[in-house]
Amino acid sequence: MSQISLPFEWHGGAGDGDFLVSDANAQAVAHLERWRDWPLSVSVLTGPPRSGRSTLARHFARISGGEIIDDAQGQDEHRLFHAWNAAQTERRPLLMVGLAPPASWTVALPDLRSRLAAVTHVAIHEPDEALARALIERAFDTAGAGYAADLPDWLVRRVERSYGAIAAVTHLLDRAALSSGRKISVALAKEALQAAGFLPIVPPDPPPPQRE
Repeated sequence: MSQISLPFEWHGGAGDGDFLVSDANAQAVAHLERWRDWPLSVSVLTGPPRSGRSTLARHFARISGGEIIDDAQGQDEHRLFHAWNAAQTERRPLLMVGLAPPASWTVALPDLRSRLAAVTHVAIHEPDEALARALIERAFDTAGAGYAADLPDWLVRRVERSYGAIAAVTHLLDRAALSSGRKISVALAKEALQAAGFLPIVPPDPPPPQRE
């Protein structure tokens, strides 16, 4: 586990610099770092909500001097087409950022459709276990919430493995700690998550083995 501020020269603020790198996004990070080696001057970056795809794209723009088009699948097709052509003519890299792979975009312009079919696409995937744990710890640390040492591992085994779910659960538990004045323990987490209707996606911890 590392942060993007380690392999890259980061000039953004503290919030932008805290991009955690794991197997879930390392391929995308490496591709943007090697922007000089792109076969075309255009690539597409996709990722689920709250995955940091826009943060990563802004960093790419800083290190490359390139252009980014966020929410590209919803942009005017002529704008995308002209930006693509400009990137090739000027050799200035262009990164289109979206939620879904370009093959699933509805594109009416044949020339743009053919260009998107040839583009390199890299994706940020939902968090793996290491990234999920790091995101949970970072969320609590950023909020200043005190939490038990065993809480992150307990949550990783139960929370849906998505950026959105992790953000929702950690926010909920932070609010529960503030309202109760208690440290976030496993017991408090169980209470708060049960009251909010969050259901575990794995069985509860098994009981200890019985002695013969």
